[in-house]
Amino acid sequence: MYVIMGGLPLYPLWSYKMCGIAGIMSVHGNHEPAWLKQQANRMVEAITYRGPDDRGLWESDDGRCVLAHCRLSILDISPAGHQPMHDAQQRACIVFNGEIYNHLELGGRLKEAGISFTGHSDTEILVNGLVREGADFLTRLEGMFALAYYDRERRELLLARDPFGEKPLYYAEFDGLLVFASELAALTLVPGFPARITVDTVAHYLAFQHPVGERTLYQHARKLLPGYLMRAVTGAVSQAERYFHFICAGDHMPSRPLEEQVDQLEELLLRSLSRRLVADVPVGAFLSGGVDSSTAVALITRRLQQPIRTFSIGFAQAPESEHEEARAFADFLGTEHTEQLLRPEAFVEQVGDLARRMDEPNADTSCVPTYMVSQLARQQVTVAITGDGGDELFGGYGRYLQTLAAAEGREQQMQARSWHLGREYYSGRILLYADRQLEQLFGRIPSGTGDHLMAQRRRIDMDSRPYLNRLREADVANYLPLVLAKVDRMSMLHSLECRTPYLSTEVVQFAAGLAQSELIAQGQGKFLLRQLAKRYLPAEWIDRPKKGFSIDPFNQEAKQSAITQLRQQASSGQLCLHQFIAPDRLRVLLDNQFDGMTFYHVWGLLVLEIWLQSHDFRL
Repeated sequence: MYVIMGGLPLYPLWSYKMCGIAGIMSVHGNHEPAWLKQQANRMVEAITYRGPDDRGLWESDDGRCVLAHCRLSILDISPAGHQPMHDAQQRACIVFNGEIYNHLELGGRLKEAGISFTGHSDTEILVNGLVREGADFLTRLEGMFALAYYDRERRELLLARDPFGEKPLYYAEFDGLLVFASELAALTLVPGFPARITVDTVAHYLAFQHPVGERTLYQHARKLLPGYLMRAVTGAVSQAERYFHFICAGDHMPSRPLEEQVDQLEELLLRSLSRRLVADVPVGAFLSGGVDSSTAVALITRRLQQPIRTFSIGFAQAPESEHEEARAFADFLGTEHTEQLLRPEAFVEQVGDLARRMDEPNADTSCVPTYMVSQLARQQVTVAITGDGGDELFGGYGRYLQTLAAAEGREQQMQARSWHLGREYYSGRILLYADRQLEQLFGRIPSGTGDHLMAQRRRIDMDSRPYLNRLREADVANYLPLVLAKVDRMSMLHSLECRTPYLSTEVVQFAAGLAQSELIAQGQGKFLLRQLAKRYLPAEWIDRPKKGFSIDPFNQEAKQSAITQLRQQASSGQLCLHQFIAPDRLRVLLDNQFDGMTFYHVWGLLVLEIWLQSHDFRL
């Protein structure tokens, strides 16, 4: 369990940074140290745009492990923040990407234990804390991070990732090596990397919009799961271990009066926002017409009494666009607001550039507005507050309401065991290509994808807790990483750091303990969060239906434009998708004869095709 220090401390300013990490370990010691350093250097060079201002390389005493780091410092570049970084006793070395928001509190505890510091960075506190407490120190962290830590005495490498996957960390094992980096593409540069892509990995991507869990599009590369760590010593790499659990309550009734719950949520969000607003660079916020971002901005302006710049993206002549609602929120709260309007077909105009620059293919269409709003915000600020995580934690997705309504209408079938919550949810409600569509596209559901779908459905079905809590857990594990990967990649392309107050471990633990009736009531999701929002914003605005940060899936102009691009690729004979999908089956989709086809289905294929064309792979 997380140990959270109380109070709202006063934070001095620290220098803003964004980073990339990479490294390589010869597990069996049969690689030349000079060769290992060369490969680590190649990997970090490939991700230098994540940190062009400073670069470092460190080699372990026995020559078996090399850590590499690149850093972008917008202000106050200091040698004290250089990485790789050692602890005070030179026992260990670390490379780290992210921010530890409670690092001063943790540093105070370490100082009381007799540890002295030479600088003020969160990295120095992190490495010394790991030396003193080992991996248990991870449970004290409030922040977003991916790290590699080498214990020189134990000759042990530790990799770890934050609880929800805000910062990426990829790894692969091959030829006696363990290689890892902030980006998947960096791994492919190491000679011998098995860059194999299979029909199964393609089907998996098309079903879930991105490779779910530890999977990547490459069969032999993995993501370290959020909230996990793994270790490597001479001769062995351990299985990943989970150090953080998001477990929802099983209670069916609220535990306390509503107003008390709202009071506590408000204080927890205020503490989270206070930590995430600290920076010595300009800070802004993404603002949509929804509850999550508007509540965060309202607390910043009304309770914390801080002015803030807000940014939104909208779509011209599109009724699903929320830019007018966002503008109204900004006017009401008195923020300095900037907006930009796009044409719906701008989605497809952007796809080529974005798909080529994606480290891993992501079919979430909101990548485009996220990319655009990040570009817009970066013209004025360096850090942006977002509302990500609010839907998963507080039951905000429309698919939750739809699934619960379907359950109520199938009571007799449930008694006869002919209806299953897992299959109802893992359907077209959340899957891009559901079972029938995968069969149409591939002739069958590839076995690995089918097995994963069955496992996810059974995990939901075999649970006895309230339906919504099962679905929230599933989404935190499988869908939230898609959202966070989108935000990380799209914002990093503009050197913008995004911070989400809803993913504070305190807020998350509070949300995990809520009863279903505190999440969905009066026909709406996010009931408790809405009650908080109504303290500072007009109730009729808060009760408006959610529109989302994307585009109408049935927009015919956008869909036809995407189909035209795929047709042009196919007619040129250069379609990479033909290596995984039979041409005649793909032609059915392009002829608009595919069951239930929307813009989203075509978009997912187009993103994948462009990504395949711009990345090395083999069958």
